[in-house]
Amino acid sequence: MYPTHYIEFLAHFHGTRDYFECHEVLEEYWKDNDLKNRESVWVFLIQVAVGFYHHRRGNFRGAEKLMKRSQVYVERHGHLLPSVGLDKFEMKELIRCELKLLSNSKPYQSIQLPITDPQLLRKVRTQCVSWRVPFNQPSPMDEALIDKHRLRNR
Repeated sequence: MYPTHYIEFLAHFHGTRDYFECHEVLEEYWKDNDLKNRESVWVFLIQVAVGFYHHRRGNFRGAEKLMKRSQVYVERHGHLLPSVGLDKFEMKELIRCELKLLSNSKPYQSIQLPITDPQLLRKVRTQCVSWRVPFNQPSPMDEALIDKHRLRNR
């Protein structure tokens, strides 16, 4: 029912907390399946992950820009979120809270996306177990994760 790339995205988001990898995995799926659609739910989810990546790195301006775009997406296309097992209203609140943290220059906090489909949640947890990573624990704050985009080609 859900693409494998999406399950991996969610496992990275909630397990490894590797938001850079979230972007990589879901962008590949989007490019292969829905590239011409800039209003795709996949683009929205990529923006959310990259927003958290920027926030964790202390790039408040970049994070705020992406979260504002995400907020607009939920206003316009929130009705699509249940099709990927997410709650529209909780997502709207999550983004509002993230924007408040950013506007007050508060540090990054790990969050959980509002997954409503128990079957999807089971698949994500199973993926985390197979990767031997905990589900929904606070993010590690090591340089390899925080600055992955800079360190990956060294």
